[in-house]
Amino acid sequence: MFCDELKIKVVAGNGGSGCASFRREKYVPKGGPDGGDGGRGGDIIVKVNGNINTLSHLVHQKLHRAEHGGAGKGNKRHGKDAEDLIIEVPQGTIIFMGDKSERLADLNKLGDEIKIARGGKGGLGNFHFKSSTHQAPKFAETGEPGETKEILLELKLMADVGLIGLPSVGKSTLISVISNARPKIAAYHFTTLVPNLGVVSMEQFGGSANDGFVVADIPGLIEGASEGKGLGIQFLKHVSRTKLLVHIIDGFLDNAGENYKIIVNELKKFNKNLAKREEIIVINKADVLDEETLAKRLKELKKVIKTKKVFVISAVTRDGLKPLLFEISKELDAIKKKAFATKVKTPVKILPVLRPHVDRIKFKLDKVVKGKECKYFYVSGERIDQLVIMTGISTQEGLERIYYYLEKVGIRKAVEKAGIEMGDFIVINGKNIVYRP
Repeated sequence: MFCDELKIKVVAGNGGSGCASFRREKYVPKGGPDGGDGGRGGDIIVKVNGNINTLSHLVHQKLHRAEHGGAGKGNKRHGKDAEDLIIEVPQGTIIFMGDKSERLADLNKLGDEIKIARGGKGGLGNFHFKSSTHQAPKFAETGEPGETKEILLELKLMADVGLIGLPSVGKSTLISVISNARPKIAAYHFTTLVPNLGVVSMEQFGGSANDGFVVADIPGLIEGASEGKGLGIQFLKHVSRTKLLVHIIDGFLDNAGENYKIIVNELKKFNKNLAKREEIIVINKADVLDEETLAKRLKELKKVIKTKKVFVISAVTRDGLKPLLFEISKELDAIKKKAFATKVKTPVKILPVLRPHVDRIKFKLDKVVKGKECKYFYVSGERIDQLVIMTGISTQEGLERIYYYLEKVGIRKAVEKAGIEMGDFIVINGKNIVYRP
């Protein structure tokens, strides 16, 4: 089954909780805190695998969940870090947020990968909270939850050459005789229901082994394809990845010029840049055309294309294939050289200024909501959100830690300035913390 678009949910692993324990050793009656830290939760990584060319292997698994980190243990033993979960996708996969509001990555090279969801940090054990004034802390952090995202994977095939044209013009036959692709071929429209990829070896046609290229047969293009008719809207996106278009015209049909214009107009409607892409025009089925009919088809085409050269072939008898393939190879070489010559030099990267960790604990007072008996002051900030998540406020020591940070980063002053009173609540990351002057 061919699949080129899929929505999945990814859940990174939670960090392991820290341990609250004390040394229990012979002849050491009052051992200090020795609770170890929790392990890191597993990340979700999306990576290109060159051996797959569809998203079909992911269709039956819509939820991908990484492992959680191990909990810390006594004697300062660290919890086990979880393994990352790697989701393999074909080359040419674009990753969007689930609602397609943001593009996260374009994995168009072999080996490309992206960390799409970050695993949670492990919680600190009580060993980290001892001090001269608090020598027996019974408090340890809980692990940070891993990120959860819904993402959309969209595949755009990676090919050097795209074969385009109306149905039944001979695209499948052509790709089958010039490459290693073996598509279904039959005498009716929409025989090809999925794009086919093939590798053309120029050696078998008398060329160099280094001049080979990848060709894609793009199915389903008819008038109105850009508006959803036929199969075109489903596969037009694959054309955008190709460097060169080979536009095939059925020489057996009248109005060759009009048939050519139908496809060009659909490309323009879908993406204006596609219509400007380099192309080679081919009249197929020369084996069933007499000289007069062929001259008529060439005349019809010349009215609409003017300066472009037209190749005449027969995919069935293989007549005219060698000149066409050498022209394709020549055009691809010219496109590559042009791209290299116009390549913009990467600007020198300016090293970022590294700031202390305390810079992360900035916050903002989002809103104040009046309830029947009290007011709620909603506060947010990357570091304070993380701190509240990883601190259990059900214990007295955990609550004392939160109050300490509210004072340290200036949140207490901010809410007092906004009019907080005894009995009101500070709301951070969904947790209600009672205000204490």
